[in-house]
Amino acid sequence: MHSEAFISTFIKVYFIAFGVLFGGALIGGIGAYLVGEAPLTSIFRLANKLKIWALVAAIGGTFDTFYSFERGLFDGATKDIVKQILLIMSAMGGAQTGWLLITWFTQEHVSS
Repeated sequence: MHSEAFISTFIKVYFIAFGVLFGGALIGGIGAYLVGEAPLTSIFRLANKLKIWALVAAIGGTFDTFYSFERGLFDGATKDIVKQILLIMSAMGGAQTGWLLITWFTQEHVSS
């Protein structure tokens, strides 16, 4: 993977994680509204539940990541380990950004 390909993958992973969390929570909120539940509370709860799935979706499943770690440890390809760690951090950043926007939007974290 060339550095250009890695940088574009890094950016894509961030926005995939962001989109899975943010979009999933908002669409889930529409579903909650349609069945008569509180939509903002549902959006906030869904955002908390979708964090891990946003990470998994963004990095493309766990087997590729484990394969890269294995290759890095046993074949001496430390560059692959560093790239996978950076991709995981990018996915975590995207999911955290989506969660933060949902938190600001719903204001569920504010105690009255």
